[in-house]
Amino acid sequence: MDYVLIVLGILLMISGILGCVLPVIPGPPLSYLGILLLHFTERVQFSSRFLLIWASITVVVYALDYIIPAWGTKKFGGSKRGVWGSMIGLVTGLFFFPPFGIIIGPFLGAIIGELTSGKDSGTALKSGFGSFVGFLAGTLLKLITSGMMTWYFFKELIVS
Repeated sequence: MDYVLIVLGILLMISGILGCVLPVIPGPPLSYLGILLLHFTERVQFSSRFLLIWASITVVVYALDYIIPAWGTKKFGGSKRGVWGSMIGLVTGLFFFPPFGIIIGPFLGAIIGELTSGKDSGTALKSGFGSFVGFLAGTLLKLITSGMMTWYFFKELIVS
């Protein structure tokens, strides 16, 4: 049974890292589930404190992932259309222009979103930049979180 949990845990850790850049997959929560699966094996036992701290970090990062891009867009003068444009641009860029689409897509999406709401090109460009900065900050935060959990997962798996 341990091997099944370990393999599922590895798949969740991989999915967690992918979920940091794919908007439809919740990265850090999947990484946390991978840590939990490893904990449920007889091979590795994390402390309750460790599990509670990472559960708290996961919840905070998951919430911030929704707040940071909107904050970035609004901080730079953007609207909800700019935020939506950024998200649509991310998905479009990811699938049609990999790997650079994940960077260019949100930026162009926010600009197009702002332009369709009637804003001038200067304001749209500024909003696009804000959305892009917010997206990058949120993605980086998720990658750090899932990366650390993945590191702990494999460190404990290899050591035990």
